[in-house]
Amino acid sequence: MPNHKGTDPALTAGRLAYERHAWDEAFESLRAADAAGVLDVDDLERLGISAYLTGRAEESMAIGARAHLEAVRTGNVDVGVRVAVSLGMWLMQRNEMAQAGGWLARAGRLIEETGYDGPELGRLLIPEALGSLMSGDPAGAFATFEQVAAIADRFGDRDLAAFGRLGRGQSLIAMGEVQRGVPLLDDAMIAVIAGEISPIVAGIVYCAVIEACHQLYDIRRAQEWTAALTRWLDSEPDLVPFRGNCLVFRAELMRLHGAWQDAGIEAERARVWLLRPPPEPGVGEAIYELAELDRLRGAFESAEIGYREAGSWGRLPEPGHALLRLAQGDIGAAATAIRRAQAEAIDDLVRSRLLEPAVEIALAAGDVATARESADRLAAMADRADAPLLRAMALRTDGAVRLAEGDVEGALNILRRAWEAWAALEAPYDAARVRVLTAAACRTLGDTDGEALETNAARDVFARLGAAPDLARLDAVAGTAVDEAVAVAPGGLSSREVEVLRLVAAGLTNRAIADALTISERTVDRHVSNIFAKLDVSTRAAATAFAYEHRLV
Repeated sequence: MPNHKGTDPALTAGRLAYERHAWDEAFESLRAADAAGVLDVDDLERLGISAYLTGRAEESMAIGARAHLEAVRTGNVDVGVRVAVSLGMWLMQRNEMAQAGGWLARAGRLIEETGYDGPELGRLLIPEALGSLMSGDPAGAFATFEQVAAIADRFGDRDLAAFGRLGRGQSLIAMGEVQRGVPLLDDAMIAVIAGEISPIVAGIVYCAVIEACHQLYDIRRAQEWTAALTRWLDSEPDLVPFRGNCLVFRAELMRLHGAWQDAGIEAERARVWLLRPPPEPGVGEAIYELAELDRLRGAFESAEIGYREAGSWGRLPEPGHALLRLAQGDIGAAATAIRRAQAEAIDDLVRSRLLEPAVEIALAAGDVATARESADRLAAMADRADAPLLRAMALRTDGAVRLAEGDVEGALNILRRAWEAWAALEAPYDAARVRVLTAAACRTLGDTDGEALETNAARDVFARLGAAPDLARLDAVAGTAVDEAVAVAPGGLSSREVEVLRLVAAGLTNRAIADALTISERTVDRHVSNIFAKLDVSTRAAATAFAYEHRLV
């Protein structure tokens, strides 16, 4: 015979573990108590939550359904509505909309049939508010989240209050009222940091706020809250949800700050984590981040696969895929892709991420007028947003367009400010791209010393990061001047062998050289062997020394 509920050892252990946030232990103990038949409806809810937090999504759904039925049977309307709404929202996240709608309708019917008046009224409003927000009606979403906040205040429900603040902040930002919206997000985060709200709500708030910071180009806040999320996850070692999203956020920041190898490791960890059954939609972001790193390093084939796979998970492949086409020399395809993405953009925040790539592609196509139009729109957005990252992008874009327009001195002034902005953000790759533009301006003015200074500084960064396409473009331009000074390449090298030698001297592997020059790795191997034979050297270091000695780089 099973023990009485209050004295069952497994039940007692499970409840205590739940209070300590020892989710694995809570799940195992409560499951044992469930097998003994001693769980009441509150304990069933705890078991379902423990299953969800430890990555047992399918078990969690089944237990939640049982908890709802038991709550209805015993007249525990609070739990019945809360579990039904939770199941509906989880299913919405998995895009299983028919089942989600069924559970939400069941929650609404339970409220109507019982005349229930409690905090769960607010939870039932959350899916409605999110639907308004996602369908492009932020004002309607804000009004509904106001109702959520009012219900939270009436019943003193801290979880619901956090949802109200988060939702109102997101709605205001979507309406363009960033200065009113961001403090609400910070307020919601303070409740998380203070430990006032439940783990599931805490994870939702963390991820939503950090995502909003990225969309707003607010790198300082994004870094601060990502660090806080990392600490929170470290304090919850059993917790499975939200960890993959945190890794994606970390990877994006690492890429910005030039830690490309670490960014790749974090993004791959995120991909693996988010693909754990059942896969989470956020896996598209992790795959897109890996594709971005591949494109920047010149691994174009891998990048192509990555962008397409990210798209299959619902992550739009632009602007990365358009920039890949540009790097491959297909300017027409790049222009078509970026125009389509701009036409499909649902708001200014999405459009802002497309404008700088649109300028780069338009300049490559020789369409300076279109580039100027996009640059001016980006500058206007930067003025309204007052975000350092967006300002840095706008300055670099304006400098590039001024250079194309022939305003070289004006371009130099803007580019100096752009470099300072990117340096302040500790973004070495982006700062190096500004130096490439500055070198072009110096070349136009006949300032050979200035050109060499900027070119060498950019080359050092590109070589350290492994930015093979940027190195190839930089050396293609710089090599023109070198080739004019050297009528016949020393050592009997062919023009292609000189090109390969320059990239060897920049520290690139044969694989990276192949990607940068769009040739096979076997062809690069043959070129390197020929170079070694003609120069009578046996190491890459010796070949590099020859290149510098004969002013080939």
